Amino acid sequence: MNGSHRLRKAVLTLALLASLGALGGALAFFWHPVGSGPAGPPVAREAFKQPWTSRPVVLFGLGDSITKGYGAKPGYSYLDRLANNPPDEFDEMKGLCLQAVLPNLMVRNYAVSGSTSIECLEDQVSVMKPHDKGVFGVVTLTTGGNDIIHMYGRIPPREGAMYGTTLEEAQPWIDAYEKRLDTIVAGIETAFPGGCHIFLASIYDPSDGFGHPEIAGLPKWPDMLRVLDACNACVERCAKRHEDVTLVDMYRLFLGHGITCRWFWSGHYDRKDPHYWYFSNIEDPNERGYDALRRVFLQSMAETLPGLLKD
Repeated sequence: MNGSHRLRKAVLTLALLASLGALGGALAFFWHPVGSGPAGPPVAREAFKQPWTSRPVVLFGLGDSITKGYGAKPGYSYLDRLANNPPDEFDEMKGLCLQAVLPNLMVRNYAVSGSTSIECLEDQVSVMKPHDKGVFGVVTLTTGGNDIIHMYGRIPPREGAMYGTTLEEAQPWIDAYEKRLDTIVAGIETAFPGGCHIFLASIYDPSDGFGHPEIAGLPKWPDMLRVLDACNACVERCAKRHEDVTLVDMYRLFLGHGITCRWFWSGHYDRKDPHYWYFSNIEDPNERGYDALRRVFLQSMAETLPGLLKD
C-alpha cells in the first residue's frame, strides 16, 4: 500500500470515528428511550396484609393533567393504579392497591388537564359539595406545574403563566401561589367533615436539574430553576403547616428521567433505569412514569392511613 492510500484510509477512518462520535453525542442529547417493565421504587407489602378500615372512603383526585392521567390509557394513570391493579399488573405489585385494603372504596377525579392552581381552586375545590360525615377522603393533588410553564413564553409572564420571568418579577405570584395552596387545603377539609388526608405532590423538572429547556426546543429561561425551586418550597411549607397534608416528592422521583436521561455523566443519571418517564408533550408522565408515581403515592399512603383509619 503506497503512502497516498494509507493517508486516504487514515482520513476515512478518522471521518468514520468522528461521525460515530457525533451520532453518539446526538443520541445522548436527543434520544429519549422509554424502556419497558416496572418503574420506580418497590412498595412494602406488609401494610397490605389486612384491611385498613371498613368505613366508606373516597379516593379523590384534584389538580392538573398529571392527576387526570393525560398520556395514559384508561386504567393506567397513577390514580387508576392506586385504586386497582390493571389486568397485566407486574407481579411485584399484585394486591398492592387501595381496593385491597379499603373494601368500601369509591373513586372521584375532578382534575382538569391544563389547569393552574388558580383554576384548581376556582373550578374544582370551590364546587366540591360536603360529603357525608361517615366518609373519609383520601385526596391526591398535583397543582402548580402549569403556573410555571403555561403558554411557554408565548405571552408576557404573568401570574398563572410564569414562563420566562425573573425570580424577582415572579415573587408576588409565588407568594400568591403559597397562599392559594393553603386555601385549597382549607376547601378540601371543609368538603370532608368526616375527615380527610391530602397527599400533595411537589413539581417535577423535565430538565433534570439542568434548567436548559432549549434542549427540548423551548425558549431559554435563565431563572427557570430558581422559580421552580421557589414554588416547590411553597409546596413543602404547605405540607409542614397542615397536619392533614403529606408531601409526595414527585420532584426527586423524576430526576434523571427527563430530557437528560441518557447523560451518564449527570449526577442524577439512573444506571438501573436510564429511561424517559415523560409523555411526548414533556409535561406529563408516560405510563412508566405513572407507574413510578403511583408507587410513591401508595407507599406514602401505606405509612400514613392505617393509623388514621383504625375502626
